[in-house]
Amino acid sequence: MKDQKPPSSRRKFLTNAAKIAGVGTIAYVYSKGCNNDVAELEPPPEDKHVFITKPYLHSLEERSMSIRWLTNKTCYSWVEYGLGENLNLKMDKSTDGLRNAFERIHEIMLNDLEPGKKYSYRVASKEMKNFIQDEFDFGETIYSSTFQFSTIPQNTDQVSFLVLNDLHDRPSSFDDLFKINKDDPFDFVFLNGDMFNHQSNEQQIIEHLLNPCTKNFASFKPMLYVKGNHEERGPFARHLKNYFSYPQGQYFHFQYGPLFCIVLDTGECNPDEDPYFKGLANFDTYRQQQAVWAEKLMQTDAYKNAKYKVVLMHIPTFYLVSDRHTRHCEKVFSPLFDQYKVDLVVAGHTHVPGIHPPVKGKHNYPIIIGGGPNDGVRTLIKITANNQQLSLKMLNDNGKEIGKYVVNTV
Repeated sequence: MKDQKPPSSRRKFLTNAAKIAGVGTIAYVYSKGCNNDVAELEPPPEDKHVFITKPYLHSLEERSMSIRWLTNKTCYSWVEYGLGENLNLKMDKSTDGLRNAFERIHEIMLNDLEPGKKYSYRVASKEMKNFIQDEFDFGETIYSSTFQFSTIPQNTDQVSFLVLNDLHDRPSSFDDLFKINKDDPFDFVFLNGDMFNHQSNEQQIIEHLLNPCTKNFASFKPMLYVKGNHEERGPFARHLKNYFSYPQGQYFHFQYGPLFCIVLDTGECNPDEDPYFKGLANFDTYRQQQAVWAEKLMQTDAYKNAKYKVVLMHIPTFYLVSDRHTRHCEKVFSPLFDQYKVDLVVAGHTHVPGIHPPVKGKHNYPIIIGGGPNDGVRTLIKITANNQQLSLKMLNDNGKEIGKYVVNTV
């Protein structure tokens, strides 16, 4: 999305206000009032309270849904929602007895939902201003357009999702890759790391990820996200989790139909002692902690009884293309994948797309590696599963199938 330049009389104000908010001079989503008009993108005048992003869905549960969004001013916010076309319910968030307020980054969890049902929702934010000691004023309340989502059906036996990786600050790639999906249905999208080259500021997160994702899917289909090594770089790296968090933390697991998925945060690819980090990296310990956590998870009945065990991670355990890359992922994770019979590992990082079947004596599980950011090697991975089969297809950015892998139930 190109920046829209404000008139010269307002440009200085917007630049200064944006610096205060930490977002730069960008276009904003604005929809005022209680109607369902489509929000427009326009530079805000100095007196306008606006959404910086559309709402985006960020969880996979049968009975709950996490909804996030950003505003340019600090607010008290809530979600209005209901079954079908209704908006008869309201949910906000409280922490330690206080309703969450005076915030710009908003997350509301809808609970007690019915499995397998369609819900409508819109988000609302009421500006809080002139906050001095115990006194403040409420300003304008803004409402988003109305969107819909569906909860996971209870005891469903099928699932379909898309995987993107290594887009490296190329927001137009979202449009290009979703075009080749056409109208094929999917339940959610998984972003498998290196969506950025480095973390600079909030504006980058909005323009290069949140806006293209909400444009293509994230306001009505959930988005899950795990960091790659490039998300560990830059002055804003430690703040990224404020926009993409999970109840379990930055590595997590989820179940959807016949799938049991383990998501690993593989961290940096360079050794902790690399001079680049100036002593501030501790990824070896972080990966070892995840290995302990993953093994406990693999010993549970839920994992053992799942039809398909899938691992999603940015750095693969094998097929790295340079000796400078750490082999720590292979050391700490691959023995677990072999021992606990992982059915599929989906990774990225190398920028070399590949379908790697099991190799006896090396890895007893298949490794799928998505492509890189450049035209011709960008990939869209499509995974579907039911009680009979797990099927993976990899498409290049021209829509051509360049690889596939199938796991059949025994």
